[in-house]
Amino acid sequence: MEEKKKITCSLVCAVFVAVIGSLQYGYNTGVINAPEEIIKSFFNETWAERTGAPMSTNLLTSLWSLSVAIFSVGGMIGSFSVGLFVNRFGRRNSMLLVNVLVIVGGILMGFSKLAKAMEMFIVGRFIVGLFCGLCTGFVPMYISEVSPTALRGAFGTLNQLGVVVGILVAQVFGLNVIMGTEALWPLLLGFTVIPALLQCAALPFCPESPRFLLINKMEEEKARAVLQALRGTLDVSADIQEMKEESAKMSQEKKVTIPELFRSPSYRQAIIIAIALQLSQQLSGINADIVSWMSYISIIAILAFVALFEIGPGPIPWFIVSELFSQGPRPAAVAVAGCSNWTSNFLVAMLFPYAAKYCGDYVFIIFIVFLVIFFFFTFFEVPETKGRTFDDISSGFERRAEGGVVTATVEKGPMVEMTSIQPVKDVAVDI
Repeated sequence: MEEKKKITCSLVCAVFVAVIGSLQYGYNTGVINAPEEIIKSFFNETWAERTGAPMSTNLLTSLWSLSVAIFSVGGMIGSFSVGLFVNRFGRRNSMLLVNVLVIVGGILMGFSKLAKAMEMFIVGRFIVGLFCGLCTGFVPMYISEVSPTALRGAFGTLNQLGVVVGILVAQVFGLNVIMGTEALWPLLLGFTVIPALLQCAALPFCPESPRFLLINKMEEEKARAVLQALRGTLDVSADIQEMKEESAKMSQEKKVTIPELFRSPSYRQAIIIAIALQLSQQLSGINADIVSWMSYISIIAILAFVALFEIGPGPIPWFIVSELFSQGPRPAAVAVAGCSNWTSNFLVAMLFPYAAKYCGDYVFIIFIVFLVIFFFFTFFEVPETKGRTFDDISSGFERRAEGGVVTATVEKGPMVEMTSIQPVKDVAVDI
């Protein structure tokens, strides 16, 4: 067990380089808030130069709403396209390739003021949204596949930490004493190119996912060499054997498409859990506006809420998807879960102002109801994944679907599962 918990330099470097993608997501989520009024003035001035008349209030509001919302639209499309990249190019190479998107998007936003083209700004936001949607699938998947089972949860939380740090950096850089000024706001938006270039320079030195190499590419020797570097030991036979068993099982399954996730009893419960946890993240109210009557008690409550969110609903929905599914259906499941997160994010952003208008200070009661529902759903339906292999977890769902002897109570207990798991090939025969 101590050997399996060993943290190597190769593992740490791989995880932290991947987390740059999460930082990008956080940065581009929060960067547009501070310079809102300055960018609106840019829209108005550009319009006035073109038409000779100032922009109407309604049109300005609509254009700004479009600028904010189109980021989420790009995220929805990007997250739904995760499987197209990871199965063809691999996890690491996919992260490397899509940096082209954020570089292009950052350049468009950064030079929009110089070109006097608000269209460049809006298109840039959309392209960056595409990139962030893809990253929300790539990063948790890569981290979960390079991390040893005993450390998978710990390293998985770094994905959310990257998002939070990105938001913090965006807020700090957006201060009017740094880059939140009329002269420097294009640099604030274009700054996203810098971490993209850093990640492009570092990713070639990071290993590809060993699971992708062995299961998808059938390159056992490369996978073994990668595992030896990641684990810091020459004996990686247990990891190799587990992957071979998963590969054998995968070879007996037909290709898993997104509709198949909902049609097949083996995957249906897992995908429902994945979607529900993503919805619990957004419907918790974490992205809703803060009401104006906050007292000191309210501020303390908000700080506690955010802290607890970052322990549970924040990080876990992202990386638990990779744990619930085996190698075959994993990309499709990550795409569906990510798209549901971005869609609910978009809906909350669009509908919350209307809910606040009609419900007033009681608007957050809506989120309380959702949280109570998701609490009971998580308690009764979500299995414990700590210390369990990917195939162990996915096989548990299949045995439940087939009416096996494994009950919900047994699946909630990881130690029971680890000692009672049956050989993978016995399960695969019935698929």
